[in-house]
This record gives sequence, structure tokens and C-alpha cells, in this order.
Amino acid sequence: MEAPAPDGSVVEVAPGVLWARMPMPMGLDHVNVYLLRAPQGWTLVDTGLNSDTTRALWEHIERHHLDGLPVQALVCTHWHYDHAGLAHWLTERHGVPLYMTHGEYYTMHAHASRPLEPLPAARQSFYQRSGMPAERVERMFAGLRRDPFMPPMPGAFRRLRAGGVLDIGTRRWRVVIGEGHSPEHACLYSAEDRILLAGDQLLPRISSNVLVTDTEPDADPLQLWFESLARLEQLAPGTLVLPSHHGVFRGLHARTRELRDHHERQFDRLRGLVREQGACTAHEAMLALFPRLRGPVDDMLALGEATAHLSWLRHAGELVRVLDPDGIYRFGMPA
Repeated sequence: MEAPAPDGSVVEVAPGVLWARMPMPMGLDHVNVYLLRAPQGWTLVDTGLNSDTTRALWEHIERHHLDGLPVQALVCTHWHYDHAGLAHWLTERHGVPLYMTHGEYYTMHAHASRPLEPLPAARQSFYQRSGMPAERVERMFAGLRRDPFMPPMPGAFRRLRAGGVLDIGTRRWRVVIGEGHSPEHACLYSAEDRILLAGDQLLPRISSNVLVTDTEPDADPLQLWFESLARLEQLAPGTLVLPSHHGVFRGLHARTRELRDHHERQFDRLRGLVREQGACTAHEAMLALFPRLRGPVDDMLALGEATAHLSWLRHAGELVRVLDPDGIYRFGMPA
């Protein structure tokens, strides 16, 4: 199925389900949003960035594709600002409720401002212990402080819970929770029609970023990610997957196997790096796994994902972590 152009066009992917695409001025240059029709109006799923361009595209969609029916609700699959950046604007504009999980709504509020200067001690410690050079850390956060897309926060939400159901028109959308990419990512699944609104939890061409951050430095998000893939693997073969990036697709089970294989290859690279060097830092792991980084956001995501792979190997008992006298964690084989 051909994707809609990022110009306010829509494609009907199933009866009463429209797919639109919002542009982003980044390496990943778009985010998919979806519109679900009911007899009385529309439920929107995800928003795009907080930008004048995205607002203008939503206004175009309202004028040309809603058949005169109102917007009745907004669902945000998770807190990342390409998915929830216009949550405040859309809910205020239409006077409608925002549906999110508890974990996503409050994580969004926790990240509602640009990084402080100087960085708090816990954040400084996380990056110092990673082995990333101080000048690269400073350059990364200088870039993040210039981020033009930080959105205002919506003031209220209605909570989505695992196993809960949203009745929209004739469809019942069951909430399936994913973890690892974000704390409590909501996917919506119509069992009758075998349609999955997957957000970032299942993408057809790239692996969602799974990272350890300074907020939870000892976490094992990849284990949560693998457990989430197992939940998705319980859904019906032939399910039509509507992801947040790239095209809609079928072959859910084949894709989860590909993702598991991808992460196993990443583990193998790190096993080889540790055998070769004797030990490695998170920064060294980042350079080995992601040799072509393009800027501060890439640095942040790549370091977090490299740390997540080291963390999984550590929690699995394959590596040990030692805090050296220079204040840097090094990961090596158990004695």
C-alpha cells in the first residue's frame, strides 16, 4: 500500500481507518498518524511534532477529510514528542479528552523542559560513568537545549490500562502494553478485524530505540522489550500492522523474529568487543554499535541503547560491571 504524502493527504487502510503522515526535519523524516471514524466523529491517534507545519496539516485534514464530523478524542501511544507534541494544542482546539497510559503521561511531564545548565549531579554522574568524553557530553546537551520542538503539556488525561477497551464506532480496540522503548506504550488491537495500531512498538524497517537513561541507570529495558514482543506474538497471524514510521505491513510474527535476531547480532558484537579488549565502557560500545552518528540526539539515543545492551548482558550473567578508580564503569567477562 502506497504511503500518503506528508502534505495533509490521507489513505484509507481499512474501512473507517485513515492514515496520514506528518513531516519531521530529521533523519527519520516522518511520523504516521491515524484517524478512526465513528458515526458521531473521529478519534485521532498520535499528533506529530509541535510545529507550525504540523498544525497547518491538521487544519488541512480537518477541512478536507473529516466529512464535517468533529474530532472526539485523541490517543497518544507514548510520550515522545513526535507522538504527543501537539497533544495540548489538539485537545484544547477541539475540547476533547486525551487518552494515554499513566506511565506515558507522567513521563511526558517529567521531560517537559530542556536540560538544566549545569546538569544535575545524577545526570553528570551517569555520563561520566559511561566513559563519554566531557566535551562530547557538553556538545550533546548544548544541542538538546536548542531543541525547537519542546511542547506545552496537556493538563489532564484519561488513563489507558492493559486489557482495557476503547469502543470506537463498530470496533473494539484492546489496549496492549509495550515496554522498553518507553515506559508504558499503548498499542490498540482490533481482534475482529486483525488490525494493530502499533506506534513505535513494532516497526517494519528499523528497530525502536531501547535505551538506559540517567533517570533509571540500572534498568534492563531490553528484557522488557523482549517480553513485549512476546505479548505481540500472541496476536493473530495476518494482522495488519499500522506503525508510526514507514509503511503499513503484515507479517507481525516474522518481524518480531527479525527484531530478536537484530538484537542478538548486537549482543554478539559486544561479546566480541569485550573478548578483544578485555573490557569496554558504554561509550566504546556505542562507537562499536553505531559508528555513524549525526548529532546530539543520535549521541544520546546511541549511548542509551549501547548501555541497554550491556545491561542485558550483565543481568543475564554474561558480563560484570566494575566502577574503576577513574569513575568509569567497565564491562568485562566474569572471573
